[in-house]
Amino acid sequence: MASSTSVVSRRRTQAPKPHSKSKSEIVEDDYSNTLCEKCGSGDNAPELLLCDKCDRGFHLYCLRPILASVPKGPWFCPSCVINNDKLTKFPLVQTKIVDFFRIERPSKSLYNLSPSKDCQKKRKRSSLAMAKKRRRLLPFNPTEDPTRRLEQMASLATALSAAGADFSNELTYMPGMARRSVNRAALEREGMQVLSKEDTETLYLCKNMMKQGEWPPLMVVFDPKEGFTVEADRSIRDLTIITEYVGDVDYLKNRETDDGDSMMTLLATSDPSKNLVICPDKRSNIARFINGINNHTPDGKKKQNVKCVRFDVNGECRVLLIASRDIRKGERLYYDYNGYENEYPTEHFV
Repeated sequence: MASSTSVVSRRRTQAPKPHSKSKSEIVEDDYSNTLCEKCGSGDNAPELLLCDKCDRGFHLYCLRPILASVPKGPWFCPSCVINNDKLTKFPLVQTKIVDFFRIERPSKSLYNLSPSKDCQKKRKRSSLAMAKKRRRLLPFNPTEDPTRRLEQMASLATALSAAGADFSNELTYMPGMARRSVNRAALEREGMQVLSKEDTETLYLCKNMMKQGEWPPLMVVFDPKEGFTVEADRSIRDLTIITEYVGDVDYLKNRETDDGDSMMTLLATSDPSKNLVICPDKRSNIARFINGINNHTPDGKKKQNVKCVRFDVNGECRVLLIASRDIRKGERLYYDYNGYENEYPTEHFV
């Protein structure tokens, strides 16, 4: 992999301004003293959203993840969602987890599954390549304890279920949205780094491991301030592939007034009508729950341990989240939503 100075990181798509009157505007007279539960300010009332259950206020940009616009219909704050009796932790039952993630049925129990020999060989080759001038991407190293792997998977299933999303580990092209044929890396206006053959093999090794139930050592947890967030469940080496950012691929022009969260730029062309974004609101993986840093403060920048990089993979645009340094067990994962462009409103991030 090229040096960090030659890697072009990309921001998430800038959240568009709400186009319709917000709930806080409609009830401004009755809730004029409402403050945001996150930042403690009552400023910017048009972007102060009220929970339909507890009536507490939250700025759109203070929520984790940020809301791009005022949701249509009822909206409940993270605490009320988590405390809802209908939302419980995903059952730690192997058959249910296998079905949820569509794991290829192993010949032996996931409780007895150990990291594959192919994975071990690849990691050995990758470690030797680290000594070379061009550093290679590394595959993730699954947790050996099979029970713990099931717990990791169940934590992601819990978060996805709470978000109303299905699991997907690939970009999806749905009817009425962008076709796969328009995802052409050659159209990128500033050019796009080509993923090498060796690193492409590593990427697909990671995906194949997950299909077999060999899971990355990550745990999704709920934090009252940050919402769902991701922690390393074992140490992760620098340049390890964390995950690919996936979801439905659509034209940005179709999503400018969308109330979905966490859209990611996929393709930025010289023709804005052809710009593509990844929308993980219906189908997604763990990437959706990895939070961003506040890149307006030194302490916020120090938290970054993951980088977001767009690659040309066999002619198509793909977005990878890669460890930017060694990550300790228990450390939460963060990356810069902005890269160098500083357009996403991260000054409100904790």
